[in-house]
Amino acid sequence: MHKKTFLHGLAAIAMALALPAVQAQPGNYPDKPIRIIVPYTPGGFNDTMARVFARKLQDGLGQPAVVENKPGAGTVLGTDAGAKAAPDGYTLVVVGFPLVVNQYVYTRLPYDTKKDFVPVILGGQTPNLLLVRADSPVKSMADLIANAKANPGKLNYASAGNGTSLHLAMEYFKSVTGTDMNQIPYKGSAPMVTDLLGGQVDVMFDNLPNALPHVKAGKMRALAVTTPKRLAAVPDVPTVAEQGYPGFEVAVWYGLAAPRGTPKPVLEKLNAELQKALKSDDVKAIFAAQGVEVLGGSVGDFEKFFQAQDAKWAPVVQKAGIKAE
Repeated sequence: MHKKTFLHGLAAIAMALALPAVQAQPGNYPDKPIRIIVPYTPGGFNDTMARVFARKLQDGLGQPAVVENKPGAGTVLGTDAGAKAAPDGYTLVVVGFPLVVNQYVYTRLPYDTKKDFVPVILGGQTPNLLLVRADSPVKSMADLIANAKANPGKLNYASAGNGTSLHLAMEYFKSVTGTDMNQIPYKGSAPMVTDLLGGQVDVMFDNLPNALPHVKAGKMRALAVTTPKRLAAVPDVPTVAEQGYPGFEVAVWYGLAAPRGTPKPVLEKLNAELQKALKSDDVKAIFAAQGVEVLGGSVGDFEKFFQAQDAKWAPVVQKAGIKAE
């Protein structure tokens, strides 16, 4: 056999062997259950979104999709489990604001935020409200800023803990308004709400779903909303941007990621299925009931969103010198 013919034969065999494997990967996916890791305890919106996505993936792809709650260490435990899973499309992880921030507030993480994950879909986001108790002498955001500037370091603001989205929201607010207020960290939203209502702290940011009932009940006064435009839920509350700080925007966001190396056709198949889910009336209703705006978009859209969040929050964390407790 001529050498040239022999080499051509080897090449043809190699192509024949490789072709089924290439075709099988996207074509046969999924052929076993999909796992969605939630780095939070059950009950919050991160968990709700994961369960909604699991149901929709199961309906659309014909394989079971199970949710595994893996809370701990400020989402690091569950996120690390997602990072170290096989990159085959059978393990996904719920990600959000902490994925951006933790890389700056922790001295060391067991995973590399930028290298160990690829985006699947951006699920939604919810804004914050800037809040004081109803009987506070502070009647507006302008009052708050004037008071803080006249009494630097004297006003106390509540946060849901060091490095949380509510902590970062106020540090961002302080940075753009040139004010100095003192953080009082709590373990979650509920105790900080209690102390704001009791007068132990002066002001705070909180997520819309947590704050809205207290605003509607007349127990809290909302001074501003952190969206670019006013919200239908609180149409009389002005945005931070329209009160003299254009470009100010803060939202807690929710998405789904996969381990780096997950095949692109698999990511696109998951994204397409979840985009259909987010456009369905039942999913829209579930999100709206918890004050969450549906986002969606392509894998590339999520990548751009994450990069913008990273560029926004890194300097805020670094300027404030925030470190995980």
